[in-house]
Parts: sequence; C-alpha cells; structure tokens
Amino acid sequence: MAESSPARRPTLAHRLEYAATRGAVAALRLLGWRGASWVGGRLARFAYRPLGIRRGVVERQIAAAFPDLSPADVQRLAERSYDNLGRTSIEAAILPGTSREDLLARVERVSGWEHVEAALAKGQGIICVTGHLGNWELGGAFVAARGVPIDAVARGMANPIFEAYVTRTRHDIGMTVIHDKDAVRRTPRALRDNHLVAFLSDHDALGLASTFVPFFGRPAKTPRGPAVFALRFDAPVLFMVFVRLPSGGYAFECEPVVVERTGDREQDIDAIVRRYTAMLEAKVREYPEQYFWQHRRWRRQPPDTPAHLREP
Repeated sequence: MAESSPARRPTLAHRLEYAATRGAVAALRLLGWRGASWVGGRLARFAYRPLGIRRGVVERQIAAAFPDLSPADVQRLAERSYDNLGRTSIEAAILPGTSREDLLARVERVSGWEHVEAALAKGQGIICVTGHLGNWELGGAFVAARGVPIDAVARGMANPIFEAYVTRTRHDIGMTVIHDKDAVRRTPRALRDNHLVAFLSDHDALGLASTFVPFFGRPAKTPRGPAVFALRFDAPVLFMVFVRLPSGGYAFECEPVVVERTGDREQDIDAIVRRYTAMLEAKVREYPEQYFWQHRRWRRQPPDTPAHLREP
C-alpha cells in the first residue's frame, strides 16, 4: 500500500464535492466508455464556448506556439484541446471500473515497448518522463496493466477526500502514488526495487528543483528531478506518451532519453532536461489538439527574457 502524508481534515464542502462527483461518475458509467468520454468532451467544449473558461490563456499560448495559424485555426485547435481535456478527465474518473483486459484492448498501437523491457532487465529501475498530452492517466494504467510496477509522482489535491480516493483507485490498478514533496525520500527506494517512476515534466515548477529550457522557443521553467535521479542512481530514462487515435482507441509510444556524463553535473542535468522537453515539444507538434494548453506554461521566466519571448 502507498505511504501517505499526514491526513488533512476534510471540510463539509469537501464532502459535498466528493459526493456530487461520485454520483456523477456513477451516472456516466451507465453510458459506457465511449458515451461517457463523448459527454466529457461536450462539457469541456461548452467550458470553452460560450463560458470562456481560460479561453484567453489557451488561445494566446497556441498562437505563440504556432504563429503561422490563423485566428480561426487557433480557435478550432483550442476547442479540440478542450474536448480532449474533457474526455481525459472523464476517462480517468471511470477508469477504476474498467477491467485490465478492457484497458489493454483499447490500445491499438504500441511502439517502443522493447525499451521498457530492456530498461527493466538492467535492474536499476526506470525514470519515465511524460507530459500533459493525450491521456496521461491512462498511460500509467496501461503500463501497470502490462505488469510493470509503477510509482507516479504527483502533486497533492486540494480536497483530501478526493486525494485519498484517487490514491486508492490508482493502487487498485497497480500504481503507487508518490507525493511530490516525498519524491526525494521515496524515489530512491522505488528505483532500488526496479520500479518505473513516472514524472510529468511540464509543470511550471517552483524553486531549485527546476531549470529554464526552451519550449516552443520560449524559456519554460521545467522540473529537473528526473534528470537528477537518473544521474544519481544510474537509472535509464524513457520518454512516454499515451495519445488518442481518430478511431477512439489509443497509442502508447516510448523512446529512450540520452543520458551523458561530461563531469559537469549541472550541465549534464540541464542537457537531459532539454532533451526530454524537446521530445515532448515534438509530440505536441504531432498531436497539438491533445495538449493541456489550459496550463500557463510560460508564467515564470528569467528576468532577462526579451519581451517577445515572455508569456504570451
């Protein structure tokens, strides 16, 4: 069972929010996987237009990443990104009621699984880096369903009842949750046990655990933890994504991240972070409608950043 941080006392609002959400999820399960996913997409499109929730953030970031798009094309891409986010959220919510066999059957294409097997054979664990692309929650569940012990580093949630529920359901499908504040203590143990430790690499990270690297040509504050652990424990690094296909199925894609040691530790860390960030950018360019543009990726930047490269 996953270790947990000291429990926070839930409020009445937390309990009501949790009860309402569980009721909605139970109703959505009655629609089946595809029906529930479709509803999630439609609700999210409504959040984009007419409600306009974070619409400006999304459109500005897409326009900055793809300057050749017309305003109409930016809006079309933005709407599709909301659709993907809604589907991803609902699919993650109904995942606990999905069998291992059903999940595996929904994956139509697997590319690069041999890298996972080769990394496990070394017995030093795996550092997995991914981003908010496709359905990242299902990606972790897919890896677990294939029999790989996986520990996912995740931020805590505002609602402690939700957090306990998500931790429990992830454990039920074979995933262990490591809260980000516990990652320094628990990641070494997971690697020694030859687990795959998964990190989302596109948070706007705070403090010393991050570095600035280019993302679509703009400096983006990016977590350096995966690179630090890889160098410290000589663990192989794999970049993975789990993306949606036009058929309604999914594709798992994996490729190794080159880790080089020059003798300059800080330079080596930054080089690894640049590599996996560039790999994520390449996949976002391939599947732009499946990226989480709702997050302000360039919110924090170096003070000497030129005006034309600052947050759009």
